Amino acid sequence: MVVPELRPWQAAKPQVVRVVNAVRPRLAGAVTAARPRIARLAKAVRVGPVHLPRLPRPRTVRTWQYTAGATTAGLALAVGVVTVAGPWDANGQRTAERDRVAALERSGGADHGGSGAAAGAPLPAPSAGPVLAGLGGATTVVDTKKGAPAGKAVSDLLGPLLGTPELGGGPGAAVVDVTTGERLYGSGADKALAPASTTKIATAVAALSALGPDHRLTTRTALEPDTRELVLVGGGDPTLTAHTRPGGWAGLRELAADTAKALGERGIRRITLSYDTTLYTGPALHSIGVNENLAPVSALAADEGRTGTSSSGPAVRVADPAAHTAALFAGFLKDAGISTTPPGPSKASTRAETLATVTSPPLAALVERMLTNSDNDIAEALARHTALASGESASFAGGARAIATQLRKLGLPLAGAVFHDGSGLDREDRLTAGLLTGLLAKAADPGRPGLRPVLTGLPVAGFTGTLRSRYTDGAAGFVRAKTGTLTGVNTLAGTVVDSDGHLLAFAFLASGTTDAAQAQSALDRTATALAGCGCR
Repeated sequence: MVVPELRPWQAAKPQVVRVVNAVRPRLAGAVTAARPRIARLAKAVRVGPVHLPRLPRPRTVRTWQYTAGATTAGLALAVGVVTVAGPWDANGQRTAERDRVAALERSGGADHGGSGAAAGAPLPAPSAGPVLAGLGGATTVVDTKKGAPAGKAVSDLLGPLLGTPELGGGPGAAVVDVTTGERLYGSGADKALAPASTTKIATAVAALSALGPDHRLTTRTALEPDTRELVLVGGGDPTLTAHTRPGGWAGLRELAADTAKALGERGIRRITLSYDTTLYTGPALHSIGVNENLAPVSALAADEGRTGTSSSGPAVRVADPAAHTAALFAGFLKDAGISTTPPGPSKASTRAETLATVTSPPLAALVERMLTNSDNDIAEALARHTALASGESASFAGGARAIATQLRKLGLPLAGAVFHDGSGLDREDRLTAGLLTGLLAKAADPGRPGLRPVLTGLPVAGFTGTLRSRYTDGAAGFVRAKTGTLTGVNTLAGTVVDSDGHLLAFAFLASGTTDAAQAQSALDRTATALAGCGCR
């Protein structure tokens, strides 16, 4: 189906124009730096010469046609980038990003699902320019001959920005060249501070290391022989949903339909319904108590126990997610012609026959969703699954021990680090800026492609997740970072592509802040300055 330029595009046009103007100077520099490499690539594959468009001086973009012109310049660079980097999926890159580059190759915009425009049909809406900076280091994004930023220059740039009163008394900070692993800047980098939600970076690395990016979580139904007791067995899938349209996540309605079919084939129309949450142990309630940011942690929960239709952010939660989910399941069975008793807690025996299952997407997708939306429920679930894979109890304490164990196996610097949960909601958690940059550098290691979702899941400045409405004044697309906020605590850790195309990992941890909005702005200014840094 070809999508014409309709009202949504017209409404978004000013924002696209702003973004193109913001990235246009970088695009010109990137094309200039990449021209020799693209020429060599063209010669190697025996195709005609690559003619790079001559970019005019930056000026205000007036129409979407001009935006498409900037896109054409970006395409020449994209061809070289994709060829050098190789198949993105092999490195853990999201398929969506691969599809986006493919869409850019089509003149006039993306053709969503069609085989081509029909004769006389309107052209597709114009594709946006390549505003998102690549995740690889200099060898996989832009092959410049310039070296990494100089440490003193980085220090001269960041020192005054991090010394602002808005960031409290001396934040911990570190900047690392991802390609070489060299620390370019450190100020209190080894000081253990409250990390808030940047803890999720550690949780993500630990979970992927322990389980692998392809691991899936299964929710199932089991029928006990002789008693006709049906047990809904929680598999600890925090993305299980009862929505009519599950959107690619495991669906409770699908599980009910398949279970009803299996029961019908056995001539069973009425059953005793139970639910099993014994996969997890320990307290269900986080130390912060009842809170809209996290439901009681259970191995069986639909839609994270949310009482509304939201899928992320704070929301009122049900008091008992497992009982609530079982009640929903009973209703779906009833709709399918199976009557049940009121559900109660139980445990499936080893003799029970599995009737139906639904599985989550791969762990990589769960990690990305957790990081992009700062999802506390997913974080606590992944901590428990890491615990199970590490021989620990699936509890807050067991998850904390397992995260530390997995990071220690990776050789990461854990001095001063303290974990009490997987989400960072516990105010007693402690991490260092040096550990966070170490985690990000480890996730970018070409030898560990299974950790790639840690980078692809980071919110993109000005575009996705918790950074969607931030960095709208110039660094959009160049900063990818996990945010963290508690009362008196503001943190930011992620990656940035500097003005020379180098991928840098950074972490800023500020405690003792008195104005969250001002502290957040100060951190954003610092990351933006790093993005614009050549720092020779």
